[in-house]
Amino acid sequence: MGAFDWGAIWYAVPYMLRGTVVTLEISVCAMVLACLVGLIMGLVSASNMRLPKALIRAYVYFVRGTPALVQIFLVYFALPRIGFELSSFWSGVVALAFNSAGFIAEIMRAGLQSIDSGQTEAALSIGMTDRQSILFILLPQSLRRVTPPLTNELITLVKSSSLLSVISVTELTRSAQLIIAERFVPFELYAALAVYYLAIISVLSWGSEYVERRLA
Repeated sequence: MGAFDWGAIWYAVPYMLRGTVVTLEISVCAMVLACLVGLIMGLVSASNMRLPKALIRAYVYFVRGTPALVQIFLVYFALPRIGFELSSFWSGVVALAFNSAGFIAEIMRAGLQSIDSGQTEAALSIGMTDRQSILFILLPQSLRRVTPPLTNELITLVKSSSLLSVISVTELTRSAQLIIAERFVPFELYAALAVYYLAIISVLSWGSEYVERRLA
């Protein structure tokens, strides 16, 4: 049994740090896009529009019922078929946002519907429209309730970004895999990879707890 190859770990540091930056860039872009799409779909899901609600329900059903890896392949190979030639980076962003938006839509819908219906009735009684009552009454109050699941979704998205290595996005996991192929040290590099992800997720978890305390 050979000794642990610390030299490979130090050799990998600059490459894995660059991969970490790419992972964070992808995660931030995907989360912003997913939040925008998920918020819109969540608002529609909490409304009385039957056909859009049915379409969103079908979309959420598909996202929740299929593996993220399959969705990544579908997006990566489908976009060029319909005329969208994106780089692997942006295909990965779209794929992760596509997946995460379905869960965020459900988070937003549940948050909006958790507010007492009497507040909506009170808003309507003073002349507000349905749209105004959602935007100015329900949405601000639901923010505190949806923050914990939203931050959990961000953490899940960061971990899911490792799947983008299959479409040759040189994020953190792909960076480690390239060094493994070069130096033949799988145990050392996957152990280091676990530490990198643990550090990222620990920071995000701390940030989530801080935000929750401030909102409380």
